[in-house]
Amino acid sequence: MSVMDKQSPGLFGLVRSNRDFGNADSWGKNQFNSSFPAALCCYLSSRGLSANYLQCEAGKFSIGNISISELFGTDPLGRDTYFGFETAYSPYDQYAIGLNPRTDLVISTTGESARQTAALEVKLTALPDSTTFDSPETDYGSELVVRPDTIFYLAAGLAHHNRELLNLYFTPRRVTANDWSDPDEALVKFADISLILRKFLMDDRLTQIPNILQPVWKTNGKAPSLSENCLDVFAWSTTGFLHFVLELSASMEARRITRPMRTVIWTYSMLVDIAINGQTNFQETIDQLSYNTKNDKAFASSGSVTRNFMKHANLTKPRIKKEEIKNIIFGGGQNLLSPERRFDAIIVNSPEIFL
Repeated sequence: MSVMDKQSPGLFGLVRSNRDFGNADSWGKNQFNSSFPAALCCYLSSRGLSANYLQCEAGKFSIGNISISELFGTDPLGRDTYFGFETAYSPYDQYAIGLNPRTDLVISTTGESARQTAALEVKLTALPDSTTFDSPETDYGSELVVRPDTIFYLAAGLAHHNRELLNLYFTPRRVTANDWSDPDEALVKFADISLILRKFLMDDRLTQIPNILQPVWKTNGKAPSLSENCLDVFAWSTTGFLHFVLELSASMEARRITRPMRTVIWTYSMLVDIAINGQTNFQETIDQLSYNTKNDKAFASSGSVTRNFMKHANLTKPRIKKEEIKNIIFGGGQNLLSPERRFDAIIVNSPEIFL
């Protein structure tokens, strides 16, 4: 192969984006954790495979399928498809007082009919995690860590596609409190908030859209080596994710406001604001309704919990094999990766030390 024919570093399907994959800076950990999942989705589409869709319809949670075209709102391999990383989704500008936060991945079309078609928070998660590695493979799970900005995108996504229902459930029936920032008062009102959100989810007129993209990469137990079948894609819809958070909060002992409970309150507060005023000051909501807990994340859920919602044949045996990774990362892109070095992983992979 001549120098002219040499393929530049790249990721499958990501032809047009705001990242230059010929530049080593685009292969850092934070960048790779969102760009690789986008490329993995494109690769699934090229093979005619759909993503696993964690959804809730008329109050019933299930795992279905969603094509990558539906997930992205456009053909992932279309010549006008553009991948914007760490970008704000402009259709939600109208709901934000102040700056609309950026999300991990915004899909757009370019050209004369240019528009943004989807906004996704991306969570590339290891399977199994530290709480499930010693369980049977059918009980493996992945940790899910959620940012506060994701909750704005949850509320805005629900509001954008369900305005009439928003007015029905969150204007006349809203729960009031003298001081929502008081954890004791919020705790008293929490059951009423949860009940309204559950009724909202049970309405069969409710429209759901993709909210969180959660690809999984599977290892051989806790060993730092990939399983033969190692990659698959799961996606949470707005209603599926809200159901998940409500279930998490219900499983907590209600003596104090936990992170999942706080997330429910944030979601409710934002939906009420949008229903009444058309906008929400989401940052103020997050800051004022902290309940003496840091706002660095909304909440985290271990694999021993998420597995109860994500259990599926494609979680036990992901559909993409490790030999296919070379089809997703090409042109020597793997040589530009700069992973964090973990001392424990190095020891495990250096048995000669102990001979």
